[in-house]
Amino acid sequence: MRTRTVSALVPALLIFLSGCASPYFRDAGAPPLQAPRYSLAGLPQPEYWTGVVFNGAKIGFSHTRVAPAGGDLYELQGEAVLRFRLLGYEKRVQVRSLDMVDENAHLVRFSYHYLLDDTEQEVSGEVREGRLRYRVSTAGRPSEQKEETLSGNLYPSGALGLLPVLEGLRVGKEFQWQVFNGETQGIDRARQRILAYEASDLFSGNAFKVQTDMLGLHSTTWIDERGLPVLELGLNGVIVSALEEERTAKRYLTSAALNKDEVIVSWSLIKSPLPLPDPRRARYLKFTLFAPSPTRIPLSDSRQRCDGSALDRVCEIDAESDSAGDATGPEALLPSSSVQSRDPMIRKLAQSIAGQRTSAADKVDAVLAWLDRNISKEAVDTFSALDVLDAKRGECQGHAYLYAALMRALDVPTRVVNGLVYSSEYQGFLYHTWAESLVDSGWRAVDPTFNQSRADATHIALVRGETLSDLTPLVDWVGNTRIRVLEAR
Repeated sequence: MRTRTVSALVPALLIFLSGCASPYFRDAGAPPLQAPRYSLAGLPQPEYWTGVVFNGAKIGFSHTRVAPAGGDLYELQGEAVLRFRLLGYEKRVQVRSLDMVDENAHLVRFSYHYLLDDTEQEVSGEVREGRLRYRVSTAGRPSEQKEETLSGNLYPSGALGLLPVLEGLRVGKEFQWQVFNGETQGIDRARQRILAYEASDLFSGNAFKVQTDMLGLHSTTWIDERGLPVLELGLNGVIVSALEEERTAKRYLTSAALNKDEVIVSWSLIKSPLPLPDPRRARYLKFTLFAPSPTRIPLSDSRQRCDGSALDRVCEIDAESDSAGDATGPEALLPSSSVQSRDPMIRKLAQSIAGQRTSAADKVDAVLAWLDRNISKEAVDTFSALDVLDAKRGECQGHAYLYAALMRALDVPTRVVNGLVYSSEYQGFLYHTWAESLVDSGWRAVDPTFNQSRADATHIALVRGETLSDLTPLVDWVGNTRIRVLEAR
Protein backbone atom coordinates (compact mmCIF):
# COMPACT_ATOMS: atom_id res chain seq x y z
CA MET A 1 0.00 0.00 0.00
CA ARG A 2 1.04 3.62 -0.37
CA THR A 3 0.22 5.89 2.55
CA ARG A 4 -0.21 9.63 2.91
CA THR A 5 2.03 9.75 5.99
CA VAL A 6 4.25 12.68 5.11
CA SER A 7 3.22 14.02 1.73
CA ALA A 8 1.18 16.76 3.39
CA LEU A 9 3.24 16.95 6.55
CA VAL A 10 6.67 17.43 5.00
CA PRO A 11 6.18 21.11 4.14
CA ALA A 12 4.80 21.54 7.63
CA LEU A 13 7.89 19.88 9.08
CA LEU A 14 9.99 22.63 7.56
CA ILE A 15 8.26 25.27 9.68
CA PHE A 16 8.33 23.11 12.83
CA LEU A 17 4.69 23.08 13.60
CA SER A 18 4.31 22.41 17.31
CA GLY A 19 6.34 22.97 20.44
CA CYS A 20 6.85 21.48 23.86
CA ALA A 21 8.46 22.03 27.25
CA SER A 22 10.60 19.57 29.16
CA PRO A 23 12.73 19.21 32.30
CA TYR A 24 15.85 19.82 30.19
CA PHE A 25 15.23 23.58 30.51
CA ARG A 26 15.65 25.69 33.63
CA ASP A 27 15.33 29.32 34.63
CA ALA A 28 18.48 31.30 33.82
CA GLY A 29 17.82 34.09 36.29
CA ALA A 30 17.42 37.73 35.41
CA PRO A 31 17.77 38.47 31.67
CA PRO A 32 20.09 41.27 30.50
CA LEU A 33 18.96 44.75 31.57
CA GLN A 34 19.40 45.93 28.01
CA ALA A 35 17.17 43.73 25.84
CA PRO A 36 19.18 42.30 22.91
CA ARG A 37 18.04 44.01 19.74
CA TYR A 38 19.66 44.16 16.31
CA SER A 39 18.92 45.59 12.89
CA LEU A 40 19.26 43.53 9.73
CA ALA A 41 22.44 45.50 9.00
CA GLY A 42 23.88 44.82 12.45
CA LEU A 43 23.27 41.11 13.07
CA PRO A 44 26.33 39.65 14.86
CA GLN A 45 26.02 36.41 12.88
CA PRO A 46 24.00 36.92 9.69
CA GLU A 47 24.55 33.32 8.56
CA TYR A 48 24.04 29.98 10.33
CA TRP A 49 23.46 26.25 9.76
CA THR A 50 21.26 23.83 11.68
CA GLY A 51 20.91 20.06 11.74
CA VAL A 52 17.43 18.52 11.72
CA VAL A 53 16.63 15.39 13.75
CA PHE A 54 13.31 13.56 13.39
CA ASN A 55 12.27 10.99 16.00
CA GLY A 56 15.90 10.46 16.96
CA ALA A 57 17.29 10.14 13.40
CA LYS A 58 19.26 12.81 11.56
CA ILE A 59 17.31 13.61 8.39
CA GLY A 60 18.58 16.94 7.09
CA PHE A 61 19.89 20.46 7.53
CA SER A 62 18.87 24.06 6.99
CA HIS A 63 20.87 27.14 6.09
CA THR A 64 19.93 30.80 6.62
CA ARG A 65 21.74 33.94 5.46
CA VAL A 66 20.93 37.65 5.63
CA ALA A 67 22.73 39.84 3.09
CA PRO A 68 22.46 43.51 2.02
CA ALA A 69 20.98 43.94 -1.46
CA GLY A 70 21.45 47.68 -1.93
CA GLY A 71 18.93 50.49 -1.75
CA ASP A 72 18.05 49.76 1.90
CA LEU A 73 16.89 46.27 0.91
CA TYR A 74 18.06 42.92 2.26
CA GLU A 75 18.00 39.35 1.01
CA LEU A 76 16.82 36.60 3.33
CA GLN A 77 18.26 33.43 1.81
CA GLY A 78 17.08 30.06 3.08
CA GLU A 79 17.64 26.42 2.23
CA ALA A 80 16.39 23.21 3.81
CA VAL A 81 17.22 19.67 2.67
CA LEU A 82 15.69 16.49 4.07
CA ARG A 83 16.32 12.84 3.24
CA PHE A 84 14.66 9.83 4.85
CA ARG A 85 13.10 6.46 4.05
CA LEU A 86 9.40 5.71 3.75
CA LEU A 87 7.97 2.29 2.87
CA GLY A 88 11.31 1.21 1.42
CA TYR A 89 11.73 4.33 -0.73
CA GLU A 90 14.29 7.06 -0.23
CA LYS A 91 12.47 10.41 0.03
CA ARG A 92 14.01 13.76 -0.86
CA VAL A 93 12.74 17.21 0.06
CA GLN A 94 14.49 20.49 -0.76
CA VAL A 95 13.35 24.07 -0.25
CA ARG A 96 15.18 27.17 -1.45
CA SER A 97 13.79 30.59 -0.59
CA LEU A 98 14.79 34.13 -1.45
CA ASP A 99 12.91 36.99 0.19
CA MET A 100 13.69 40.62 -0.56
CA VAL A 101 12.70 42.78 2.42
CA ASP A 102 13.20 46.34 3.63
CA GLU A 103 15.05 47.28 6.83
CA ASN A 104 11.96 46.39 8.90
CA ALA A 105 11.67 42.94 7.23
CA HIS A 106 8.54 43.99 5.31
CA LEU A 107 8.19 41.74 2.27
CA VAL A 108 8.98 43.35 -1.11
CA ARG A 109 9.31 40.36 -3.44
CA PHE A 110 10.05 36.65 -3.16
CA SER A 111 10.93 33.47 -5.02
CA TYR A 112 10.58 29.96 -3.57
CA HIS A 113 11.60 26.65 -5.11
CA TYR A 114 10.31 23.32 -3.74
CA LEU A 115 11.56 19.86 -4.74
CA LEU A 116 9.54 16.86 -3.56
CA ASP A 117 11.11 13.61 -4.78
CA ASP A 118 11.24 14.24 -8.55
CA THR A 119 8.63 17.02 -8.83
CA GLU A 120 9.16 20.75 -8.53
CA GLN A 121 7.08 23.79 -7.67
CA GLU A 122 7.85 27.51 -7.94
CA VAL A 123 6.13 30.30 -6.01
CA SER A 124 7.09 33.90 -6.81
CA GLY A 125 5.59 37.34 -6.41
CA GLU A 126 5.80 40.84 -5.02
CA VAL A 127 4.10 43.37 -2.77
CA ARG A 128 3.21 46.68 -4.38
CA GLU A 129 0.82 49.48 -3.40
CA GLY A 130 -0.82 47.46 -0.65
CA ARG A 131 -1.46 44.41 -2.80
CA LEU A 132 0.16 40.97 -2.93
CA ARG A 133 0.58 39.45 -6.39
CA TYR A 134 2.06 35.98 -6.92
CA ARG A 135 2.16 32.96 -9.20
CA VAL A 136 2.45 29.24 -8.50
CA SER A 137 4.08 27.05 -11.14
CA THR A 138 3.59 23.29 -10.79
CA ALA A 139 4.67 20.62 -13.27
CA GLY A 140 6.26 23.41 -15.30
CA ARG A 141 2.89 25.03 -15.95
CA PRO A 142 2.33 28.53 -14.52
CA SER A 143 -1.01 29.22 -12.90
CA GLU A 144 -2.86 32.45 -13.37
CA GLN A 145 -1.67 35.30 -11.18
CA LYS A 146 -3.28 35.52 -7.73
CA GLU A 147 -3.85 38.84 -6.03
CA GLU A 148 -4.85 39.86 -2.50
CA THR A 149 -5.41 43.21 -0.81
CA LEU A 150 -3.34 43.65 2.35
CA SER A 151 -4.63 45.03 5.64
CA GLY A 152 -1.17 46.02 6.88
CA ASN A 153 2.52 45.18 6.60
CA LEU A 154 3.34 41.72 5.25
CA TYR A 155 6.30 39.62 6.37
CA PRO A 156 7.77 36.43 4.87
CA SER A 157 7.35 33.32 7.01
CA GLY A 158 11.11 32.87 6.73
CA ALA A 159 11.58 36.01 8.83
CA LEU A 160 9.74 34.70 11.90
CA GLY A 161 13.01 33.73 13.56
CA LEU A 162 14.34 37.26 13.04
CA LEU A 163 11.35 39.40 13.99
CA PRO A 164 11.69 39.06 17.80
CA VAL A 165 15.36 39.99 17.40
CA LEU A 166 14.48 43.12 15.41
CA GLU A 167 11.86 44.14 17.99
CA GLY A 168 13.98 43.35 21.05
CA LEU A 169 14.23 40.18 23.15
CA ARG A 170 12.37 40.95 26.36
CA VAL A 171 10.42 38.41 28.40
CA GLY A 172 6.70 39.10 28.28
CA LYS A 173 6.65 40.73 24.84
CA GLU A 174 3.96 39.61 22.38
CA PHE A 175 3.80 40.18 18.64
CA GLN A 176 1.21 39.68 15.89
CA TRP A 177 2.35 39.35 12.29
CA GLN A 178 0.67 39.09 8.89
CA VAL A 179 2.78 36.50 7.09
CA PHE A 180 2.99 35.18 3.55
CA ASN A 181 3.54 31.44 3.72
CA GLY A 182 4.94 29.82 0.60
CA GLU A 183 3.94 26.35 1.77
CA THR A 184 0.25 27.24 2.15
CA GLN A 185 0.47 29.76 -0.72
CA GLY A 186 -1.47 32.34 1.20
CA ILE A 187 -1.51 34.85 4.02
CA ASP A 188 -1.51 33.49 7.56
CA ARG A 189 -1.57 35.14 10.98
CA ALA A 190 1.35 34.44 13.30
CA ARG A 191 1.55 35.21 17.01
CA GLN A 192 4.84 35.20 18.92
CA ARG A 193 5.42 35.38 22.68
CA ILE A 194 8.70 35.62 24.56
CA LEU A 195 7.95 33.34 27.48
CA ALA A 196 11.14 32.99 29.52
CA TYR A 197 14.90 33.34 29.80
CA GLU A 198 16.36 29.85 30.18
CA ALA A 199 19.44 27.69 30.29
CA SER A 200 19.66 24.10 29.09
CA ASP A 201 21.97 21.14 28.72
CA LEU A 202 20.98 21.15 25.04
CA PHE A 203 22.75 24.42 24.21
CA SER A 204 25.49 26.58 25.67
CA GLY A 205 24.77 29.85 27.43
CA ASN A 206 21.34 31.31 28.04
CA ALA A 207 18.52 32.01 25.59
CA PHE A 208 15.07 33.55 25.31
CA LYS A 209 12.23 31.05 24.89
CA VAL A 210 9.92 32.14 22.05
CA GLN A 211 6.65 30.42 21.16
CA THR A 212 5.21 30.88 17.69
CA ASP A 213 1.55 30.09 16.93
CA MET A 214 0.54 29.82 13.31
CA LEU A 215 -2.12 27.79 11.50
CA GLY A 216 -3.39 26.70 14.91
CA LEU A 217 -0.08 24.98 15.68
CA HIS A 218 2.98 25.84 17.71
CA SER A 219 6.77 25.88 17.61
CA THR A 220 9.22 26.71 20.40
CA THR A 221 12.55 28.39 19.70
CA TRP A 222 15.37 29.43 22.03
CA ILE A 223 17.14 32.56 20.72
CA ASP A 224 20.43 33.58 22.34
CA GLU A 225 21.76 37.11 22.92
CA ARG A 226 23.44 37.07 19.50
CA GLY A 227 20.04 36.65 17.87
CA LEU A 228 20.71 33.04 16.86
CA PRO A 229 18.11 30.22 17.18
CA VAL A 230 20.23 27.81 19.21
CA LEU A 231 17.43 25.23 19.43
CA GLU A 232 13.99 24.68 17.93
CA LEU A 233 11.48 21.99 18.86
CA GLY A 234 8.42 20.83 16.95
CA LEU A 235 5.80 18.09 16.90
CA ASN A 236 5.99 17.75 20.69
CA GLY A 237 9.73 17.30 20.60
CA VAL A 238 9.78 14.80 17.72
CA ILE A 239 11.64 17.32 15.53
CA VAL A 240 14.76 18.99 16.85
CA SER A 241 16.69 21.68 14.98
CA ALA A 242 19.97 22.87 16.51
CA LEU A 243 22.91 25.04 15.46
CA GLU A 244 25.78 23.17 13.83
CA GLU A 245 28.86 23.86 11.78
CA GLU A 246 28.26 23.64 8.03
CA ARG A 247 30.31 20.47 7.65
CA THR A 248 28.49 18.74 10.50
CA ALA A 249 25.07 19.85 9.28
CA LYS A 250 25.68 18.39 5.81
CA ARG A 251 27.07 15.13 7.17
CA TYR A 252 23.50 13.78 7.33
CA LEU A 253 23.76 12.91 3.60
CA THR A 254 25.96 9.94 4.44
CA SER A 255 24.03 8.84 7.52
CA ALA A 256 20.68 9.13 5.74
CA ALA A 257 21.90 7.00 2.85
CA LEU A 258 23.00 4.28 5.28
CA ASN A 259 19.98 4.55 7.59
CA LYS A 260 17.38 1.93 6.64
CA ASP A 261 15.04 2.70 9.53
CA GLU A 262 11.48 3.71 8.66
CA VAL A 263 11.46 6.66 11.07
CA ILE A 264 8.24 8.13 9.65
CA VAL A 265 6.34 4.85 9.73
CA SER A 266 7.53 3.91 13.22
CA TRP A 267 6.40 7.31 14.50
CA SER A 268 3.03 7.48 12.76
CA LEU A 269 1.89 3.83 12.79
CA ILE A 270 -1.09 3.11 15.06
CA LYS A 271 -0.84 -0.55 16.02
CA SER A 272 -4.06 -2.51 16.41
CA PRO A 273 -4.29 -5.18 19.16
CA LEU A 274 -6.82 -7.04 16.99
CA PRO A 275 -5.29 -7.70 13.54
CA LEU A 276 -7.68 -7.52 10.59
CA PRO A 277 -7.16 -10.50 8.26
CA ASP A 278 -8.71 -9.03 5.08
CA PRO A 279 -9.08 -5.25 5.48
CA ARG A 280 -9.78 -4.49 1.81
CA ARG A 281 -13.01 -6.51 2.04
CA ALA A 282 -14.19 -5.03 5.36
CA ARG A 283 -17.68 -3.53 5.06
CA TYR A 284 -18.25 -2.67 8.73
CA LEU A 285 -15.87 -1.48 11.44
CA LYS A 286 -16.51 -0.53 15.05
CA PHE A 287 -13.64 0.91 17.06
CA THR A 288 -12.65 3.15 19.93
CA LEU A 289 -10.61 6.18 18.94
CA PHE A 290 -8.55 7.88 21.63
CA ALA A 291 -8.09 11.39 20.23
CA PRO A 292 -5.18 13.61 21.31
CA SER A 293 -7.19 16.75 22.01
CA PRO A 294 -10.80 17.81 22.63
CA THR A 295 -10.44 20.22 19.70
CA ARG A 296 -9.50 17.41 17.28
CA ILE A 297 -12.44 15.15 16.55
CA PRO A 298 -12.96 12.76 13.63
CA LEU A 299 -15.51 13.48 10.94
CA SER A 300 -18.98 12.16 11.73
CA ASP A 301 -21.74 11.59 9.16
CA SER A 302 -24.03 8.85 7.91
CA ARG A 303 -21.08 6.71 6.74
CA GLN A 304 -18.84 7.29 9.76
CA ARG A 305 -20.69 7.85 13.03
CA CYS A 306 -18.68 8.85 16.10
CA ASP A 307 -20.03 9.43 19.62
CA GLY A 308 -18.58 9.68 23.09
CA SER A 309 -16.47 11.96 25.23
CA ALA A 310 -14.11 14.57 23.86
CA LEU A 311 -11.06 12.29 24.09
CA ASP A 312 -12.59 8.82 23.83
CA ARG A 313 -14.98 8.20 20.94
CA VAL A 314 -16.70 5.04 19.74
CA CYS A 315 -17.06 5.09 15.97
CA GLU A 316 -18.84 2.87 13.46
CA ILE A 317 -18.16 2.83 9.73
CA ASP A 318 -20.63 1.32 7.27
CA ALA A 319 -18.91 1.11 3.89
CA GLU A 320 -22.23 0.63 2.10
CA SER A 321 -23.58 3.98 3.32
CA ASP A 322 -22.93 7.32 1.67
CA SER A 323 -22.69 10.63 3.50
CA ALA A 324 -25.60 13.02 3.04
CA GLY A 325 -25.20 15.12 -0.07
CA ASP A 326 -25.86 18.52 1.49
CA ALA A 327 -23.22 21.22 1.99
CA THR A 328 -21.64 20.38 -1.35
CA GLY A 329 -19.34 23.40 -1.30
CA PRO A 330 -18.06 25.10 -4.45
CA GLU A 331 -14.55 23.69 -3.92
CA ALA A 332 -15.87 20.23 -4.90
CA LEU A 333 -16.04 21.41 -8.53
CA LEU A 334 -13.47 24.21 -8.65
CA PRO A 335 -9.84 23.72 -9.68
CA SER A 336 -6.95 24.34 -7.29
CA SER A 337 -3.15 24.36 -7.53
CA SER A 338 -3.23 20.67 -6.52
CA VAL A 339 -6.32 19.60 -8.47
CA GLN A 340 -6.15 21.32 -11.89
CA SER A 341 -9.52 20.18 -13.18
CA ARG A 342 -9.77 22.93 -15.83
CA ASP A 343 -6.40 22.24 -17.42
CA PRO A 344 -6.95 21.41 -21.13
CA MET A 345 -4.99 18.16 -20.85
CA ILE A 346 -7.06 17.04 -17.84
CA ARG A 347 -10.36 17.96 -19.51
CA LYS A 348 -9.48 16.20 -22.78
CA LEU A 349 -8.36 13.07 -20.94
CA ALA A 350 -11.48 13.04 -18.75
CA GLN A 351 -13.78 13.21 -21.76
CA SER A 352 -11.91 10.41 -23.51
CA ILE A 353 -12.17 8.23 -20.39
CA ALA A 354 -15.87 8.86 -19.82
CA GLY A 355 -16.93 8.50 -23.43
CA GLN A 356 -20.73 8.36 -23.62
CA ARG A 357 -21.21 7.62 -19.93
CA THR A 358 -23.66 9.98 -18.25
CA SER A 359 -24.19 8.73 -14.69
CA ALA A 360 -21.80 9.72 -11.91
CA ALA A 361 -21.41 6.07 -10.84
CA ASP A 362 -20.35 5.00 -14.34
CA LYS A 363 -17.87 7.89 -14.54
CA VAL A 364 -16.37 6.81 -11.18
CA ASP A 365 -15.85 3.27 -12.49
CA ALA A 366 -14.33 4.48 -15.75
CA VAL A 367 -11.85 6.86 -14.10
CA LEU A 368 -10.81 4.25 -11.52
CA ALA A 369 -10.22 1.66 -14.27
CA TRP A 370 -8.09 4.12 -16.26
CA LEU A 371 -6.00 5.05 -13.22
CA ASP A 372 -5.46 1.41 -12.33
CA ARG A 373 -4.19 0.65 -15.84
CA ASN A 374 -2.08 3.75 -16.40
CA ILE A 375 -0.78 5.17 -13.10
CA SER A 376 1.79 3.16 -11.19
CA LYS A 377 1.39 2.95 -7.40
CA GLU A 378 4.72 4.09 -5.95
CA ALA A 379 5.67 6.02 -2.81
CA VAL A 380 6.64 9.08 -4.87
CA ASP A 381 5.34 12.40 -3.60
CA THR A 382 3.95 15.03 -5.95
CA PHE A 383 2.47 18.51 -5.71
CA SER A 384 -0.47 18.12 -8.07
CA ALA A 385 -2.61 16.05 -10.41
CA LEU A 386 -0.57 17.20 -13.42
CA ASP A 387 2.64 15.97 -11.77
CA VAL A 388 1.09 12.51 -11.46
CA LEU A 389 -0.16 12.57 -15.03
CA ASP A 390 3.28 13.56 -16.33
CA ALA A 391 5.17 10.96 -14.26
CA LYS A 392 2.52 8.21 -14.63
CA ARG A 393 3.13 7.30 -11.00
CA GLY A 394 2.33 8.52 -7.51
CA GLU A 395 1.41 7.60 -3.95
CA CYS A 396 -2.07 7.78 -2.48
CA GLN A 397 -2.26 11.58 -2.36
CA GLY A 398 -1.23 11.82 -6.00
CA HIS A 399 -3.83 9.24 -7.01
CA ALA A 400 -6.50 11.17 -5.08
CA TYR A 401 -5.47 14.47 -6.71
CA LEU A 402 -5.61 13.07 -10.25
CA TYR A 403 -8.87 11.22 -9.58
CA ALA A 404 -10.45 14.41 -8.18
CA ALA A 405 -9.23 16.47 -11.14
CA LEU A 406 -10.70 14.03 -13.67
CA MET A 407 -14.03 13.76 -11.84
CA ARG A 408 -14.41 17.53 -11.45
CA ALA A 409 -13.62 17.90 -15.15
CA LEU A 410 -16.57 15.55 -15.73
CA ASP A 411 -18.81 17.78 -13.60
CA VAL A 412 -18.97 15.28 -10.72
CA PRO A 413 -18.37 17.11 -7.41
CA THR A 414 -15.39 15.45 -5.73
CA ARG A 415 -13.45 16.28 -2.58
CA VAL A 416 -10.23 14.96 -1.07
CA VAL A 417 -10.30 13.11 2.27
CA ASN A 418 -7.40 12.48 4.64
CA GLY A 419 -7.26 10.06 7.52
CA LEU A 420 -6.23 6.51 8.38
CA VAL A 421 -6.46 3.12 6.71
CA TYR A 422 -5.54 -0.34 7.95
CA SER A 423 -2.36 -1.99 6.59
CA SER A 424 -2.03 -5.77 6.83
CA GLU A 425 1.70 -5.47 6.23
CA TYR A 426 2.21 -3.26 9.30
CA GLN A 427 -0.74 -4.66 11.31
CA GLY A 428 -2.00 -1.23 12.13
CA PHE A 429 -3.34 2.04 10.76
CA LEU A 430 -1.28 4.42 8.63
CA TYR A 431 -2.12 7.88 7.27
CA HIS A 432 -3.75 7.82 3.87
CA THR A 433 -5.64 9.94 1.31
CA TRP A 434 -8.69 9.04 -0.76
CA ALA A 435 -11.72 10.91 -2.19
CA GLU A 436 -15.48 11.36 -2.02
CA SER A 437 -17.64 11.84 -5.11
CA LEU A 438 -21.26 12.96 -5.21
CA VAL A 439 -23.15 9.95 -6.56
CA ASP A 440 -26.96 9.70 -6.50
CA SER A 441 -27.26 12.61 -4.03
CA GLY A 442 -24.76 11.13 -1.55
CA TRP A 443 -21.02 11.43 -0.97
CA ARG A 444 -19.47 8.06 -1.82
CA ALA A 445 -16.03 7.23 -0.40
CA VAL A 446 -13.78 6.20 -3.32
CA ASP A 447 -10.16 5.02 -3.03
CA PRO A 448 -8.20 5.36 -6.30
CA THR A 449 -5.07 3.81 -4.76
CA PHE A 450 -6.89 0.56 -3.94
CA ASN A 451 -9.16 0.80 -7.02
CA GLN A 452 -12.23 0.78 -4.75
CA SER A 453 -15.42 2.39 -6.02
CA ARG A 454 -16.62 2.04 -2.42
CA ALA A 455 -13.73 2.41 0.01
CA ASP A 456 -13.55 -0.36 2.58
CA ALA A 457 -14.61 0.22 6.18
CA THR A 458 -11.06 0.61 7.52
CA HIS A 459 -10.91 4.12 6.01
CA ILE A 460 -11.20 6.46 9.02
CA ALA A 461 -11.84 10.04 7.84
CA LEU A 462 -10.22 12.79 9.91
CA VAL A 463 -10.17 15.92 7.71
CA ARG A 464 -11.27 16.96 4.24
CA GLY A 465 -9.30 19.21 1.93
CA GLU A 466 -6.37 19.37 -0.46
CA THR A 467 -4.36 22.38 0.76
CA LEU A 468 -1.72 22.45 3.48
CA SER A 469 -3.97 24.69 5.56
CA ASP A 470 -6.67 22.01 5.37
CA LEU A 471 -4.23 19.32 6.42
CA THR A 472 -2.40 20.93 9.34
CA PRO A 473 -4.95 19.59 11.89
CA LEU A 474 -3.50 16.14 11.15
CA VAL A 475 -0.37 17.15 13.03
CA ASP A 476 -2.23 16.85 16.33
CA TRP A 477 -3.25 13.28 15.48
CA VAL A 478 0.07 11.84 14.33
CA GLY A 479 2.15 10.09 16.95
CA ASN A 480 -0.32 10.30 19.86
CA THR A 481 -3.51 8.55 18.73
CA ARG A 482 -4.71 5.07 19.71
CA ILE A 483 -7.29 2.82 18.09
CA ARG A 484 -8.90 -0.32 19.53
CA VAL A 485 -10.93 -2.35 17.04
CA LEU A 486 -14.11 -3.69 18.65
CA GLU A 487 -15.71 -5.42 15.66
CA ALA A 488 -14.93 -5.91 11.98
CA ARG A 489 -16.82 -7.82 9.34
